[in-house]
Amino acid sequence: MKDNSRLTYGRTSVYNLNYHLIWGTKYRNRVLKGNVEVVLKQILLEIASKYGFSIDHMEIGKDDHIHLLVSAPPKLSVTNIVRWLKGTSAWRLFRECPELQSNYWKKVDRHLWSPSYYVESIGTTNQKAVAKYIDDQRQKEVEIGDAKSDKD
Repeated sequence: MKDNSRLTYGRTSVYNLNYHLIWGTKYRNRVLKGNVEVVLKQILLEIASKYGFSIDHMEIGKDDHIHLLVSAPPKLSVTNIVRWLKGTSAWRLFRECPELQSNYWKKVDRHLWSPSYYVESIGTTNQKAVAKYIDDQRQKEVEIGDAKSDKD
């Protein structure tokens, strides 16, 4: 039995395209916390809305990388989605979060994100598992931190 609730109906197509995207900060700087995290998540949602795709799940991992579950129409390439998300978010974060200047001090040609990224296409069977994995990122870090402090 097919689950039609996962399908998106466009003018000329019916689709269910989902991607698990991950990328990190340059030099793995742990700057994606506090105000930066809040502003970043808001910026990414605005970018998705502007370009016509959705971010169904989003979480920061170890304060230095981000996991997204993105649902997009077939007319949008993954490369463009990542380019929009990384490029616009970096540009806006440097302007809206002055605290980043202590880690990324160059005024010209500074980069927030590492140039690479990971992408995986997600089928309907894996979508819930990946969504849970993304949602649990922060909880796993808390549990690992608690386990380390118990040993001390």
